[in-house]
Amino acid sequence: MSITLRVNDNELFAIKNYAKLHGISVSDAVRGAILERIEDELDISIAMKAYQDWQNDNKKTFSMDEVQRELAL
Repeated sequence: MSITLRVNDNELFAIKNYAKLHGISVSDAVRGAILERIEDELDISIAMKAYQDWQNDNKKTFSMDEVQRELAL
């Protein structure tokens, strides 16, 4: 599958130079940037959910010893 991405001359120059600097194709540079952004946003969403759960659980924490005992480590 292919997609078309419209960029202005300055953006294209920056993308091409980034790809050249890293020894990758423009396609790989754009794909990598988009997938990294998606992963970052997913990580933020997961972290925000965990933080909300922690707040809702009266900010309960566990010591390393407690975690190791629970996981039989």
